[in-house]
Amino acid sequence: MPACFDPARLPRPFDPAAAVVAREHFADRGPAERGFAASAAGAALLDALGGHSPYLAELAVRESEALLALAEGGPDEAFARALDPLSRIEADTPRPAIAAALRQAKRQGALAAAVADIAGLWTLEQVTGALSDLAEAAIDTACAHLLRDAAARGELRLTGASRAEPRIVGRNSGLVVLGMGKLGGRELNYSSDVDLMVLYDPAAAAYHADRAGAVYVRIARDLVKLLEERTADGYVFRTDLRLRPDPAATPLAVSIPGAITYYESMGQNWERAAMIKARPVGADRAAGEAFLREIRPFVWRRHLDFAAVADIHSIKRQIHAHKGAKGAHATVQVEGHDVKLGRGGIREIEFTAQVLQLIWGGRDPGLRNPTTIGALTALAAAGKIDRQAVKDLSKAYVFLRNLEHRLQMVADRQTHRMPEDAEGVARIASFLGFPDVEAFRAAFTAHMEEVERHYGRMFEEEPTLASEDVKGSLVFTGVEDDPATIATLRAMGYGNPSGVAAMVRGWHHGHTRATRSERARELLTALMPSLLGAFARQRDPDSALARLDGVFMRLAAGVQVLSLIARNPALLDRLAGILGAAPQLADHLANHTAALEGLLVGAGGTVGNAATTLPALLKDARHLEEAFEAARRLVHEGKFEIDAAALEGSIDVDAAGEARSALADAAIAGLLPHVTAAFAERHGKVKGGALAVVALGKLGGREMLPGSDLDLLLIYDHAAEAEMSEGKAKRGMAPPRPLPVSQYFTRLAHQVIGAITSPGAEGKLYEVDMRLRPSGSKGPVAVSLSSFTRYHAEEAWTWERMALTRARVVAAPPGLRRKVEAAIRAALLRADTVDKAIPDAVAMRARMLRDLPPDGPWDVKLGRGGLVEVEFVAQALQLAHARKHPSALATTTRLALSRLADAGVLPAEEAAALIRAEHLWRTVSGLLRLTVGRWKEENLPESVAAALLHTCRRAHPEDAPVDLPGLQAQMAERANEVRAVFERRLGRPEIQGTANE
Repeated sequence: MPACFDPARLPRPFDPAAAVVAREHFADRGPAERGFAASAAGAALLDALGGHSPYLAELAVRESEALLALAEGGPDEAFARALDPLSRIEADTPRPAIAAALRQAKRQGALAAAVADIAGLWTLEQVTGALSDLAEAAIDTACAHLLRDAAARGELRLTGASRAEPRIVGRNSGLVVLGMGKLGGRELNYSSDVDLMVLYDPAAAAYHADRAGAVYVRIARDLVKLLEERTADGYVFRTDLRLRPDPAATPLAVSIPGAITYYESMGQNWERAAMIKARPVGADRAAGEAFLREIRPFVWRRHLDFAAVADIHSIKRQIHAHKGAKGAHATVQVEGHDVKLGRGGIREIEFTAQVLQLIWGGRDPGLRNPTTIGALTALAAAGKIDRQAVKDLSKAYVFLRNLEHRLQMVADRQTHRMPEDAEGVARIASFLGFPDVEAFRAAFTAHMEEVERHYGRMFEEEPTLASEDVKGSLVFTGVEDDPATIATLRAMGYGNPSGVAAMVRGWHHGHTRATRSERARELLTALMPSLLGAFARQRDPDSALARLDGVFMRLAAGVQVLSLIARNPALLDRLAGILGAAPQLADHLANHTAALEGLLVGAGGTVGNAATTLPALLKDARHLEEAFEAARRLVHEGKFEIDAAALEGSIDVDAAGEARSALADAAIAGLLPHVTAAFAERHGKVKGGALAVVALGKLGGREMLPGSDLDLLLIYDHAAEAEMSEGKAKRGMAPPRPLPVSQYFTRLAHQVIGAITSPGAEGKLYEVDMRLRPSGSKGPVAVSLSSFTRYHAEEAWTWERMALTRARVVAAPPGLRRKVEAAIRAALLRADTVDKAIPDAVAMRARMLRDLPPDGPWDVKLGRGGLVEVEFVAQALQLAHARKHPSALATTTRLALSRLADAGVLPAEEAAALIRAEHLWRTVSGLLRLTVGRWKEENLPESVAAALLHTCRRAHPEDAPVDLPGLQAQMAERANEVRAVFERRLGRPEIQGTANE
């Protein structure tokens, strides 16, 4: 008989005498078994089983036919054969026969998984996945039988009770069985119990909702008995229902409404961690998925939750305190050590993944992987954990899980503890295939110490909060100033130390909302030296600290934010720098404290994380309002992240503009499907209808500055024959109210704009400007594609075509996107624009100089040679030459200028001068918006001037000015260069009533 495994890969027997006995017992079964036992492959396998595991040796003899089939066809086929009878059980099969079938499937499936594991035919993931599939099939089969039984007693109304397929029986049954822990994560141990949560919907299938609890509790009790009871055929799985809500006070089956209420009001952080792996494994899976969607906000918090670190880590400390005598030792050792709960064990790897998931998973659904290695890998890809740490932890996890399986295979015991004696350790080392026990000891110790090191560094070592700036006493108790504290604050650089001391005392006494809880004040006390030191390094520390006081005053609670800072000390310096240099950002932070998380997200030197995670978060939203809240939160965080990086000079104005635009793109594109779907529920759909959102202005050009509003144009299309919307009523909802097509899309457009501009707890997303739509502010909010095309063919002004050079579709179904892009391109390539584009642009610039003079010396947009003139050159030349050089079209100004130079329309040196000036204008404008807003005086505040010079040095180190007069001289030179190019390529703007400007 051919064998599917390599005898050389099997471990040699640790107990040769037991191996011989196992072979002899197997050979006694029959001729086929005798032949297999006599073969090299068969003997090696039976020696490996019998020489290490009495349980597996007995199982091989009992299920000899299954073992022979496995050796010939492989473990995949053998495992499928083991589970197959469960899918073919007849509806009227009595319970004893059900129990026997479940136990046979368990024996044969467990044997297949063990052989595949020991012979190296399956990876760890395949082994744990197969064991999880086995448990799920058994649970589903048992549930189907118990549901049929309840229906036969007249307790439940089941639509699929007569079917053989368990999943059909469970559908709409009201019974939900969730797999928790390793079963939920498809990581089940070889001899693990299964963690289950049994829930029920009292109104789904019970004839009497008030008696449903008793019906489903009986099913839960019978399910446990059917799986756990030991008979002559063995048992199926031990079960544990203690992960249900409040297990000491609730029955075995908990109503879904009751569970939701519990989690919303009293759920703990450890229960959030447990729910990461939860998934339906039996009965009504759709109801189970709906329940998990409903409690998603409980599991995945909206804000970064570093306060959860202490809660989760406390569980680990309790394990060591209460189970130290049972192998959960405080130090790594070999004999008697618990490979799951002990130092360096599996639980520390799982906690590492789960804590980081709880912190970051609320804002990034891509991190919600229920598997341990999958979660670690996703966290590393997102930059939330060091890649080397993930590599070390993953290797250790595979080693420890394989070790755990061997410990359990010996006698089918749910143990995670190493043997106490040297002989027992040697047996396990041999079972794992190590050449000698010393090699095993070295590998064991190395892996566990690596895990312990990484876990300790991430969660046990307290961040260093000492400040070198504090040399003296800091005492803020009592009601009066402490003289030594006042002297220390003065020496640190605070101009009004008495005022600072009074402010800090107010924090410690809970006078601000952020510090009213005892835990918040504990965190504040630990932070105080480093906090005062960080703010003392600012140019005006008193003002910066007063802005922090404004933030504290507006915080609903301070534990989350203070924990965030305590766990990430570098964040404090960024916060102090921003509050010290940028009053505008300080005001924003005071009004949108959740934006503080954006500082941490961008602390690694990259920006744009919110734009990356926002699409998945919006797609994951359960309803429209949740999508709105998620968008507002992440947009504010993202804006703050980008603005802070721009203020610090870690990204230049081009990268910042692209990041801001990508964030707005993601918000619009993510919200449009939600708004459209909600509108369709009320008014149906228009045949062939769709809406496109087109960006113009700074968003269209991917050049958004801080506080930029969104210039938008909404275009719709539909089937020619459509006149009204139409739709069918959904169950439990009022029928849709049809609307005429134009009214339908006009109202839908208002809904889209409302989604962007309506305020929420986090404020509004953006301001929107619709004045660039056809017919301006007097035209309809949404325009049909045919009307748009006709308008630009017959009525459009040159300035509207100039605006259209920056038009970009940011949200639309693919078909409509292509149509709109074609219509925009056709409008830009029209022949009637070629001759009038340049003179019209010059005339428009002259009117602007007359009617919109610059607002002071720092108005780099409207001033002579400013940003408007650079943009006019790019836009007018594109319109004048695009028919001949269509490749010159580009929505981004600097790219358009570069392409015009490549086409020979603009000399390369002139294009370079314009690009250089445009970059400087956006740099100056952006930084002023972040710091002082509009500024009409000649000289800037010292801190603002320093920040602007720093940014210019980062952007152009080769010719950066050294002081403010040098910057002003450079700006004058750039303006002259721009005006010279404008007059050469377009003409001189003559202001009516004067000979010249």
